[in-house]
Amino acid sequence: MVNPLPNVRALTLGIAAALLAACAVGPDYVRPDVPTPEHFVQAEAGASVAEPANGSAATAAAPADTASFPLVADAEFWRDFNDPLLTRLVEESLAANHDLRIALANYDRANALLRGAKFDYFPTVTAHAEASDGRLSADQAPGVARADRDVESYSVNAQASWELDLFGRVRRSVEAQRAGAEASAADLQAMQVAIVGEVARSYVELRGLQERLRVARENADNQQETLHLVEARFNAGRGTEFDTSRARAQLESTLARVPALEAQVAVNMHRLAVLTGRTPDALIAELEAQQPLPALPGALDPGTPGELLRHRPDVAAAEQRLHAATARIGVATADLFPRFTLGGLIGSQAIDSSALFERGSETRLVALGIDWSFLDIGRVRARIKAADADAEGDLARYEQAVLLALEDTENALVRHARARIEDQHLEQAALDSAKAARLARVRYEAGATDLFEALDAERTQLQAQDAFADGRTRSVTSAVALYKALAGGWPERMPERKKLASRTE
Repeated sequence: MVNPLPNVRALTLGIAAALLAACAVGPDYVRPDVPTPEHFVQAEAGASVAEPANGSAATAAAPADTASFPLVADAEFWRDFNDPLLTRLVEESLAANHDLRIALANYDRANALLRGAKFDYFPTVTAHAEASDGRLSADQAPGVARADRDVESYSVNAQASWELDLFGRVRRSVEAQRAGAEASAADLQAMQVAIVGEVARSYVELRGLQERLRVARENADNQQETLHLVEARFNAGRGTEFDTSRARAQLESTLARVPALEAQVAVNMHRLAVLTGRTPDALIAELEAQQPLPALPGALDPGTPGELLRHRPDVAAAEQRLHAATARIGVATADLFPRFTLGGLIGSQAIDSSALFERGSETRLVALGIDWSFLDIGRVRARIKAADADAEGDLARYEQAVLLALEDTENALVRHARARIEDQHLEQAALDSAKAARLARVRYEAGATDLFEALDAERTQLQAQDAFADGRTRSVTSAVALYKALAGGWPERMPERKKLASRTE
């Protein structure tokens, strides 16, 4: 009998040589060259925004390598507001937010699929064992005694199958899965940015609404005193019912502001509780006490557009999806070529269980299979065209992500700069209107002017103080939006799974 081992060795050596010489079909991924401006146009829109460093040249967009995200200098930007409660709420949201848990689950799933794809590099090994006891009928075995028609069979087999990746189908598939996993990592980072930005914005809006509520109540108290004064003058015969009605109408208009502001305050408290993974009522007792707005941070340096695109996880996610789509072109293209599969089987078969694993019961098989779709070339080329179209779409989405990131930052810069200027004017207007209201009341009490002037001054004071509180809120939220545009808000480490647990308090 001819020994098959030399043939197996020769086949193995030939396969190894072929694998070493093999190349992956389809296009290799190259990062798209997307030109970016040297600096942000709106970087000089206000004194609060620092100019970019001199000498920065226009470069192609260089999004983040999701395997090792570089951090912006102020990733934990919320600490710049010097508000311990805000800092605690942000940290709690990063530890318990449910949207973040979903993003983390998607990231874990993508990594599991990547690990599964890598197993295609190696043979698939299975084992099978079977024992049977049967009896042939008299017609199947004529003339054979009943006892001799009983048939037993025992078998134990181990089978291996291995696709020889001569044309890179497996490698391109793993490449696509790896890029998908990196895109999921970037999605997770983007979700952290979004959550932190939402917590900071909701908290700032809450404090701003509470300040507007204080202004409305304080003005209502002042207007109540004015109404008492007018009623006293009317009762003394020195006023008119018209003056009394007008003073009462202004008071009622101011009081009407209070319920709407109270509702908005409650809505923001509910939002903050849910963002931190709690029921809507969980933070009411802690947040209902009024606190001042967080202090505005100092100068904000946006850096250069190239630096921004390296930090923005949404841009990185778009690039990795383009990478995955490019690799899938190679997967589809590999079907134009033969697919070689090496199979093997070793086992033992016997009609008596005691004879299993004896030399005479040995079975083995080595086979090389070839699967080629050349007779179905039309469908193969259609799949390649579809993969090409997917890649074109992902390229457009990546370029759009770059443009939207630049637009987002330019908008945030100009809004923040203009909000700071507006804030200065509104502050001065609030101070002057308060002074005018005090003088008008003194003049009215002294009889130097009529009630209309005093009421008009009080109305102007309310409007100016409310506008200042609202404007100061917009100034702080514009800083939050700028930090968010600059991709601030995600920490150095990936979130810990043991902390991302469902919480209801």
